[in-house]
Amino acid sequence: MDSFQYIGGDPAIDFVNTVDWTSRGPEQERLTDFDAVIRWAEGAEIVSAKAAGGLRARSRAQPGEAESAHRNALRVRTVLERLFRSIAGGESDGDALDDFNRELTRALERMRVAPVSGKRPAGPGLQLDWDVGEASLDSVIWPVVWSAASLIVSEEASRIRICGGPDCGWMYVDRSRNGLRRWCQMKTCGTSEKSRRRYQRLRENNQDLGRSY
Repeated sequence: MDSFQYIGGDPAIDFVNTVDWTSRGPEQERLTDFDAVIRWAEGAEIVSAKAAGGLRARSRAQPGEAESAHRNALRVRTVLERLFRSIAGGESDGDALDDFNRELTRALERMRVAPVSGKRPAGPGLQLDWDVGEASLDSVIWPVVWSAASLIVSEEASRIRICGGPDCGWMYVDRSRNGLRRWCQMKTCGTSEKSRRRYQRLRENNQDLGRSY
């Protein structure tokens, strides 16, 4: 069973959160192959079930292309992690931004305006879409890059945070009322940190008792 969590508040953030960014380097890899990338994208609702089926069929028919697309997805994830980390830290990482802009250029080359499928809505009935050509496997990443671009130029860019849990590294958009959210998830990192502090207090109290005798 996949352990994908969609708690970051943005698909690009959730994409970064498919691995733990520890002080030792990335651990607990969840995007173990290209099929996992497709499953994540379908869960994040950035590709439809129909599109996911097409990507799976092509990846099975072209395993070499699927392996290349998987490596590309992991590379883009690293670019996003560097970019979001610099923004969360209030720093300016020109190299990270340059790398991201190269990814954005590649994605925008395939963006188009297309009619809305299905029931015709009010208005012009047009939407942003992607020209996937012959079902390019890299197309699964384009909406992630576009979502990241939309986020970092919005007012919510200042709300990008990194979890306060030790060796977590997951990120999120802090939409709490007071803007003081500290954890990616309270039930994991928040609870672990509270337990660690409780243990530390008990240990210090026991040491104090020992010195009193």
